Amino acid sequence: MASASQTPARRVDGKPRVIVTRALSPSIEARLSELFDCRLNRDDTPLTREGLIAAMNEADVLVPTVTDRIDAAMIEQAGERLRLIASFGAGTDHIDLAAAAKRRITVTNTPSVFTEDTADLAMALIIGVPRRMREGVALVRSGEWSGWAPTAMLGRKLASKTLGIVGMGRIGQAVAHRAKAFGLDIAYHNRKRLPEAVERMFGATYVGTLGELLAQTDILTLHCPSNPQSHHMIDADAIRAMKDGACLINTARGDLVDQEALIEALESGRLAGAGLDVYPDEPRVDERLIRHPNVMTLPHIGSATREGREESGVKVIANIHMWTDGHRPPDQVLDALI
Repeated sequence: MASASQTPARRVDGKPRVIVTRALSPSIEARLSELFDCRLNRDDTPLTREGLIAAMNEADVLVPTVTDRIDAAMIEQAGERLRLIASFGAGTDHIDLAAAAKRRITVTNTPSVFTEDTADLAMALIIGVPRRMREGVALVRSGEWSGWAPTAMLGRKLASKTLGIVGMGRIGQAVAHRAKAFGLDIAYHNRKRLPEAVERMFGATYVGTLGELLAQTDILTLHCPSNPQSHHMIDADAIRAMKDGACLINTARGDLVDQEALIEALESGRLAGAGLDVYPDEPRVDERLIRHPNVMTLPHIGSATREGREESGVKVIANIHMWTDGHRPPDQVLDALI
């Protein structure tokens, strides 16, 4: 027998109403429409706060994405029929999970889908920033490149440098696997130390505090969730603890970094460069970051592969399907029974 939190509210036709907040791949949208009473966002215009609240009053199932902020006040205004939030993406920091549990709303996500894709992008930035690739591309495109010279466009080699990884979960470990092949020495800080066998596999050294990690790191890459404890974990004090000429890579969440402190360190030369795929006020990107010659600014594309987005959609469908059948969804992130 399914629990009350797992039993979907059904329409007369037997299909739960599913509202999807953003456009998904055509095959995923077709399958959703086939299986459920589905409302799609054909023009892919992000829903406003009011639009999300309206959707939460009409839906049995809401399918948001990681850029849809769903806070406690919004969940309080949700209709009684809303019983499942089947989020598209691995992160859940955009949803107030405690408020959802209080309203007995089940929440699911799509974990493990984007691990390799995000690690690939992080590695591209880890290579690209020390080698000044953004600046090199701009130079060629400007038409001002005068040709090869012994002292032109000198960057930093990767081999024997220390890569500091903050957050050694699935993505952090996937980055370590790639970095090892480039001859980087790997140090990491995590809430819990990894088993010794895993450390040996990556050649990784555990560092007990973030401050210790910063002091020995040439390239710092962030792979941790956004929460009150991690907000602005890289602030002015943290940057001062880093080596002169170090590089910062962030493909995790924009609010992990104090952006003003980062810009000041870049403009002063304290940091040699940065590779950013996320920002605190997306889609706005500070013009000072865009102008800086050695800041690679990407438009949040860590998970942007056809294969990954397709697989994430498949997981969303599986979660809704299991819930519709009265079973616990495979990717439930918080039990709504309190």
